[in-house]
Amino acid sequence: MINIEFAEEINAAPENFIDKEFNRYATQNGVSCNYRNFCFIAKENGGVVGVLTGYHYYAEVHVGDLIVLEDHRGKGIGTKLMQEFESYFKDKNFNNISLTTKEFQAPKFYKKLGYKIEFIRENKENPKLTTYFLVKFF
Repeated sequence: MINIEFAEEINAAPENFIDKEFNRYATQNGVSCNYRNFCFIAKENGGVVGVLTGYHYYAEVHVGDLIVLEDHRGKGIGTKLMQEFESYFKDKNFNNISLTTKEFQAPKFYKKLGYKIEFIRENKENPKLTTYFLVKFF
């Protein structure tokens, strides 16, 4: 009998299982999984003022989170993080960058940086939670 457990966090055992099985299946199908997390950190006077996280796998790079301290917003830090991130991955054989953002977050910011909307998932109960799926091709 199969039992299903809920885990609040993923520890080393499930992470190793996922990595091993994804890579095995990808190899069987003639592709490279190459899954890796990454993080770009903006610092000022030794303190963190902004962070961009994400992961890459197969031929795609995905932005997970981008956040800049509130009192540092509007100073170009988010743009600089995105530019450094894009530059880092530009010539590494990835096809595109993908990301999602909510209506209340930053769809205009990403469009200004050249990201194109692929899809919008409307939230009728709370329009601020409408999700934008964006992409930028290398």
